[in-house]
Amino acid sequence: MPFPQTLRNFGRVFNAMSALPYTAQAFVNSISESEVLILKLLTPVRSNYMLTVRRILFGALAIGSFAAMLALMHAALSPAVSLWGTCTLLALFAVTLPWTVVGFLNSGIGFLVGLLARDPLAIVLPIVGRASMTDPITSSTAVVLCIRNETPTRLERNLEAMMQSLAATGFGQQLHVYVLSDTNDELIAQQERECFAAMTTRWTNRITLTYRRRTDNQGYKAGNIADFCARWGHLHDFVVTLDADSFMTGRAILRLVRIMQANPTLGILQGLVVGLPSTSGFTRLFQFGMRLGMRPYTMGSAWWQADCGPYWGHNAAIRIKPFIEHCELPQLPDHKGAPRHILSHDQVEAVLMRRAGFEVRVIPQEDESWEENPPTLIEYIRRDLRWCEGNLQYVHLLSLPGLKFLSRYQLCIAILMFLNSPAWIALILLSIVLLCLAPTPAAFMHGGLGLALLSTTLLMWYLPKIAGAVDVMLHANERKRFGGGLRFATSFTLEMVFSLLMTPITWLNHTIFIAGLLFGKKSGWTGQARDDHSVPVAVALRQFWPHTLLGICLTSAVWHTHPTSLPYALIILSGLLLAIPIAVLTSWPSFGRLLIRWQLLSLPEEIATPAALRPLDLEVLRHQASPTTVAKHD
Repeated sequence: MPFPQTLRNFGRVFNAMSALPYTAQAFVNSISESEVLILKLLTPVRSNYMLTVRRILFGALAIGSFAAMLALMHAALSPAVSLWGTCTLLALFAVTLPWTVVGFLNSGIGFLVGLLARDPLAIVLPIVGRASMTDPITSSTAVVLCIRNETPTRLERNLEAMMQSLAATGFGQQLHVYVLSDTNDELIAQQERECFAAMTTRWTNRITLTYRRRTDNQGYKAGNIADFCARWGHLHDFVVTLDADSFMTGRAILRLVRIMQANPTLGILQGLVVGLPSTSGFTRLFQFGMRLGMRPYTMGSAWWQADCGPYWGHNAAIRIKPFIEHCELPQLPDHKGAPRHILSHDQVEAVLMRRAGFEVRVIPQEDESWEENPPTLIEYIRRDLRWCEGNLQYVHLLSLPGLKFLSRYQLCIAILMFLNSPAWIALILLSIVLLCLAPTPAAFMHGGLGLALLSTTLLMWYLPKIAGAVDVMLHANERKRFGGGLRFATSFTLEMVFSLLMTPITWLNHTIFIAGLLFGKKSGWTGQARDDHSVPVAVALRQFWPHTLLGICLTSAVWHTHPTSLPYALIILSGLLLAIPIAVLTSWPSFGRLLIRWQLLSLPEEIATPAALRPLDLEVLRHQASPTTVAKHD
């Protein structure tokens, strides 16, 4: 059967089976047995058997993709390359592949589910059907906001809007908001006390607000939550966790609560988080791509991970009792063997909750749940390196008894998310050294196969964003949400160029930082600069001189030995060469204003402002031509 006809059959039968699962046999009879098997994999799971089939299929595709990429690289390398060179290149490439392959498959599966299903959410998260947005709230829920050295005025703005939204639902008496401060700056602490004392008075008899400040940062954010659980956990059924940069509507919070109420075996329910509109040029570039990639990636991972889903530490609901009983975090040894608290607590808590027999799931659908992203490249790096250190601590947890196989996989892939960076840098260095030592480029790598290897690797690496972009372009209403097809295509092109430049910068950041960890360097948990600001050239030079120096050295080496290979080398090396101007340019307010003026890299909330965001009075939303227009939510 021709592929287009097969795809049409898939879509027709898939939608029918999703909507009418007990009357779909008539449709199924009209297609082949192989198509029936595929359709069964693309319908709601009603047995552990089918979930196991999904996971086996994903594993087989991952192993096949991994082997195929290694085979392609081996075929591309010239026989003239020494055995040690070939083996080393293949070994380094093998370290980089797991994260690449997983992202490729997750986003590919998520794209197909979104394309073919009438109700994709029912396919990957059938438990949503057990709850209704009209169900009464019979539980007690704590909404906790974790902060550390944050500007109180920004916190008050977001929290006031959230509490107004919660009060409007009519269930304010079932909710208790806690502001959990770890602030160690006395001036900010005084501002916090005054700010939240006034808020507590304003909200008396509507929603209870409690402010608590710890005098230290023991255990970091996880310690902050643990202290809350010890003091007040017994008073509540659920806790909705928020970071200082989080914003959720009352409707979104109560949706999490209602689903938790309807599913007593559900331990953690993670909502999909998207970036708040921003005036920062860097933020606009960064979160435009994230917005595109998150939905297909998360949809695909939910399709096969199901009840072993992720937890990102915020914009999520947790069942408190099992969390207290089973999710206490161990201290881990540092490089000298001394005990140290876990930095990246979230995924550890998820695997511990799953070990206790409770489900951990994610809603792969946008639902009025936002966060603020770093305003500059330097602030992004600061946050990213804290995550890097935290994820690498997971090495000590792989041998924890009782973990499910999929939980160990999640810890491994979280480690490899950062370990693949030094592997990429080493792979680039060794490749260029071997290229420069070869008499001709062909003596290092076959031209056609080398280009195929490079193209395939880039496609796999960036497929989450590409899949998200294709999904937008295929649907007229989605194109309209992003400002129209031409404007969206232009924005996507800008973002892809930016991502290509950013990737090697990130790899080298991780590599330098991991090397520092081996000698005792620590990132700790510091406050985040969230307001827009320019990065001075001197600061960028101090931060990115290693990137520039390495880029100049490698580019010069290729230019002096095999200049015809330089265009291919620059695909990777341009980011290193331009690290300093990228950091400076993307922080300029004028650059952000230019993007806003032309509505480039605009999120749907900028094209048509939702009512939920109006109380925040975001500067970028003041630029909209039709501020009274309300966006339709997906």
